[in-house]
Amino acid sequence: MEQLRLHVADLSHLLPELSLIAAAIILSLLDLLLPKNVSRSVIGWLSLVGIIISAVFVVLQLNPEQPIQLLNQSYRIDDFSNLFKLLFLAGTGVIVLMSLGSVKEEEIPHVGEYYYFLLPAVLGAMVMSSSGDLITLFVGLELLSITSYLLVAMKKKNHQSNEGAFKYIVMGGVSSAIILYGMSFLYGMTGSTNLMEIMSALPSLMPGYESLLYVTFFLLLAGFGFKIAAAPFHSWAPDVYQGAPTPVTAFLAVISKAAGFAILFRMVYLLFGFTDYGASKIQGDVFLALSVTAAIAMVAGNFIALKQTNLKRLLAYSGIANAGYLLVPIGTYFSPAHYGNFSEFIFYLIAYVFMNLGAFAVLIAMERAEGHTELKGFAGLYYRAPWTALGMVLIILSLTGIPISGGFFGKLYIILGTMQTHQYWLGALMIATSVVSFYYYFGLVRQMFMRADHESVEVRIAAPLCISIWLCALAGLALGFVPHLVLKWIETIFSLSKDFILS
Repeated sequence: MEQLRLHVADLSHLLPELSLIAAAIILSLLDLLLPKNVSRSVIGWLSLVGIIISAVFVVLQLNPEQPIQLLNQSYRIDDFSNLFKLLFLAGTGVIVLMSLGSVKEEEIPHVGEYYYFLLPAVLGAMVMSSSGDLITLFVGLELLSITSYLLVAMKKKNHQSNEGAFKYIVMGGVSSAIILYGMSFLYGMTGSTNLMEIMSALPSLMPGYESLLYVTFFLLLAGFGFKIAAAPFHSWAPDVYQGAPTPVTAFLAVISKAAGFAILFRMVYLLFGFTDYGASKIQGDVFLALSVTAAIAMVAGNFIALKQTNLKRLLAYSGIANAGYLLVPIGTYFSPAHYGNFSEFIFYLIAYVFMNLGAFAVLIAMERAEGHTELKGFAGLYYRAPWTALGMVLIILSLTGIPISGGFFGKLYIILGTMQTHQYWLGALMIATSVVSFYYYFGLVRQMFMRADHESVEVRIAAPLCISIWLCALAGLALGFVPHLVLKWIETIFSLSKDFILS
């Protein structure tokens, strides 16, 4: 019972999470007390301060001598989770920054609530990345999910938003039930919810429970496939992305997706990657299924994006394709010739976060100017806002994977990993689908530079939004100029034996 107690000294390890909880409570009370004529951007700036404070506490916990394990390993603070937490907080900070001066009361009736609802949402993502127990994992998952449902429905007078929110809550509830069903089989087979104990117990259950273990894996894959919006579990994404407020769409496309990948990576390798199943084929079948799912997502996302005329829907299908790219390093598995899966994965995820947030920041500016998110609204952007158009070009270079961009080197490292593990078909498919993406991304460039629309209104961009656009554009460019330094930094911090395997 002593291991299940949380001592006062342990709270210092939870300062990143506790600071977000404190900030959310204080801001909710402040929102009630502030006069109505006071701008709710004050709440936004204070939310950004709370996120920065939390990020500072995470940085102070980087590279510990030994991982911190709390509540009988239910909550684990290691550099696997710390890297994800920094990414979550950085992404949420950019989303808050791009919202300041751009999100208006007439669009979202309760702007103050929007800002401080982002804090428990990112807290749920952080809890998921540190989970070492199925119960802790599900608590974090539901905290993220429930706050996301509320954020999607914030434009409550908009019928399209209401439809998207309804679809999201129904299908999100179904996916959570599927995940819980898969977890119940793990508990039933092993008698434990602790991931380390489950990992130790599973080999002894072979071959009697092999069929049930297959069922468990595919239930978890379907449930988490919904959370990361990977085909064929993606049908909710286009409608929800289009109906939600654009900053909320950015949160779903980046933070929520990254949180799903964090726990999928940990669970797949703990339960199936490092466990010896003897003569059973289950390990090979698991990683083959992940590779096939990645292939379906890459093909479906890129080819359906070709016919999209709405940028939100286009970015939804682009996100589906990118879910496939991010699944590749998970599906290729570790081998003596290749053990950099995590480094390749996290590098591309960093590039993905910045290039997508940058695209959504430009979309917010255009939506404010044009009143819609159709591609035709970008016509002649270079003549109306040349610096914004230039920033969007830099972001598109990363999205398409053109050399000198972070997106290019992220894909390159993953493709080289597939070659080292002899999965040539997967690497070839990555290259082919990336070429397909050139068409729809550069269609947007064509609109900005070659479609002069003299009737379009002038594009006015708030200073925080402009900073967000160029922060993301330059981050993608920097990742392309010094990819080896970023990769080396990740490999210096992360250790497979210390920061990943529960021990």
